[in-house]
Amino acid sequence: MTREDVIAAARLWIGTPYRHQASVRGQGCDCLGLLRGVWRDCVGAEPEVVPPYSPDWAELSTRDTLLMAARRHLVACALDALRPGDVLLFRMGPGHPAKHCAILSRPARIIHAYWGRTVCETALVGWWQRRLVAGFSFPGLDPDQTRARPDPGRAGMGAA
Repeated sequence: MTREDVIAAARLWIGTPYRHQASVRGQGCDCLGLLRGVWRDCVGAEPEVVPPYSPDWAELSTRDTLLMAARRHLVACALDALRPGDVLLFRMGPGHPAKHCAILSRPARIIHAYWGRTVCETALVGWWQRRLVAGFSFPGLDPDQTRARPDPGRAGMGAA
């Protein structure tokens, strides 16, 4: 599996309608459903059953479920070392859990699904950059590249 494979798999989802908790290319998905679909295409069977989750980006929680799952199954990247094919996690506000994910398709471009839109490839504009909290690679990519754990408290990145 290469980074190009990850990006090509993600691009196959472009145009898929937004459907909360779904993960069926062409039929419906949310941001996590997109990530799950790319995982299935590039890595294989999903590593765990996804529990029910709220579509509300503004919910406050003491549990950062998405971030914890990413740490269990993906390889952490330093935010200043992100490369196309990496997975990005976002917090919608301070004190909020990470509730959105995307795949970096090229520098400053992401593929993601969000409410009211189909899966799309958009610019990684300042609004998203300020909310970026963590970056990860799929397992098996770039084993020779040094990876560092992201700092979720990094100033200016939307961390709690």
